[in-house]
Amino acid sequence: MPPPRPARTPLPPRWLLLALLLFALAAGIGLRDPSPPDEPRFVLAASAMVDSGDWLLPRRGREFYAEKPPVFMWMQAAAWTLVRDWRVAFLLPSLLAALATLWLVRRTGARLWSPRHGPWAAAALFVCLQFGLQAKRAQIDMVLVLMTTLSLCALLRYLLDGYRRRWLALGLFAAGLGTVTKGVGFLPVLVLLPWLWPGLRRRWPRRPGARVAGDAALGLAAFAAGAAVWLAPLGIALLRQPDPALQAYAHELLFRQTGTRYVNAWHHVQPPWYYAQVIATLWLPGALLLPWLLPAWWRRLRRGDPRHALLLGWAALVLLFFSLSPGKREVYIFPALPALCLAAAPLLPALLRRAGVQWLLSGWLLLCGALLLGAAGSGLSDADWATRLGGTRGIAPADMRAFLWALGALGAAAWALAAAFRGPRVGSGLLLFTALLWASYGLVLAPALDDSSSGRALMRDVSARIGVQGELGAIAWREQHMLQAGRPMQEFGFKQPLHLQWREAADWVAAAPERRWLWMPEPALGPCVDRGRARMIGHASRQDWWLVPGTAVDPQCQAPPFAGDID
Repeated sequence: MPPPRPARTPLPPRWLLLALLLFALAAGIGLRDPSPPDEPRFVLAASAMVDSGDWLLPRRGREFYAEKPPVFMWMQAAAWTLVRDWRVAFLLPSLLAALATLWLVRRTGARLWSPRHGPWAAAALFVCLQFGLQAKRAQIDMVLVLMTTLSLCALLRYLLDGYRRRWLALGLFAAGLGTVTKGVGFLPVLVLLPWLWPGLRRRWPRRPGARVAGDAALGLAAFAAGAAVWLAPLGIALLRQPDPALQAYAHELLFRQTGTRYVNAWHHVQPPWYYAQVIATLWLPGALLLPWLLPAWWRRLRRGDPRHALLLGWAALVLLFFSLSPGKREVYIFPALPALCLAAAPLLPALLRRAGVQWLLSGWLLLCGALLLGAAGSGLSDADWATRLGGTRGIAPADMRAFLWALGALGAAAWALAAAFRGPRVGSGLLLFTALLWASYGLVLAPALDDSSSGRALMRDVSARIGVQGELGAIAWREQHMLQAGRPMQEFGFKQPLHLQWREAADWVAAAPERRWLWMPEPALGPCVDRGRARMIGHASRQDWWLVPGTAVDPQCQAPPFAGDID
């Protein structure tokens, strides 16, 4: 009799998988405002573009914002012109980039391995925690990952499928565009290094020298064209406007925020092994499979499989590149995750037939459920604990209860899915739990925290204190406060030294002290304020924030230089 067929490890049907991904990633759009650290500054710059009509140079208040190129802010501003609602528009670029990245990974996985392996690659990427976190945030990194994944997939198609030049041009154009989106967008070009490895080169057909030279010229032109999307108009502006502020902006962005930041980082300094803990946490539950994946990958590398050599070699180079810099953040290695999911795709169906893998992934679901239920139960049963936590974060009691009940429901769902999807079907359980996790985050968890995390509640109190006729100025301000002020807010520079901000602020207040107020964190109060007449409104961004009436500012006082900038 014929041998028994191995148990299948099915994924949900394609239409259901697509519906799950769309539901999970889009849930909650329009239900929250931008939250620190990065979202408010990008939205502030994008809204300034819309209001001023100047889309070339992003601004933070009256100053140029020179820490990131403007491409992501262009996308947010363009989204606003379509939907006319910042609560929706600021998250649209990340949502669309996440969906496009999943589509690229599925399509590339199907081409590299087989049509049935494409959905496995996309599902593997979706269930990793870092992907969902970035897809639900309005940060540059999700858009960057779309561009690096597009570039990498096109370059793989060029190298593995007959050196067709259109794929080379697309790959390097995307790398150039990614570079002016965030400086490390050139990383896909590193895939050419494992391709040059002699052991692999023997497996590719030889190329005539003239053909190689032509491809190199085309690639350079395509990369330059992608980068020129922003660098060309910037260069024209620099030639036409000999403005020292514009020159300083270009120098800060093109040199200090790129090369200097990589070689001699001044913040986010971490040890060389930092990314091991990122992989072990933010790449869960995929990281749980590394004990099986690593030996299998090694066997394929020893056999000289060019597909695994290019994917894994490139991911290793990305990890090495960022590990060599003293400045490290968890999002830096995010571009390597889609490549590793592509490399894992042909192995996943067989791995999920292993009892050890099934037990481990079921244990992950049970652990998530236990942690969520434990957090919810302790908060709901211990009112003092929940009150203290809510007070620290500025969360209203009703919002805190909604947050805890949502955690409890999600934990119960994790346990139910672990019980219902056992054995080879545990992969489907993981997909459903991940979809519920990000849907719950968007529909309940993030909105429950929004009043406090966005600064809206704090600025609502400020607005109530100063009245309809009051005018508000800000020293050492934060972007979220300007977004949520509900009225024009006078600012005196973001990076300008505090004593210079104070000099401008004192003159501004002196012109109408009865109706003008100053808003600042406690370290910026200085000696010119009568603290007995000022009021501490709330705590945010690790600072106590004060509202100072104009009549409490001594008009004769000259603020001396402060000890240091406020973090």
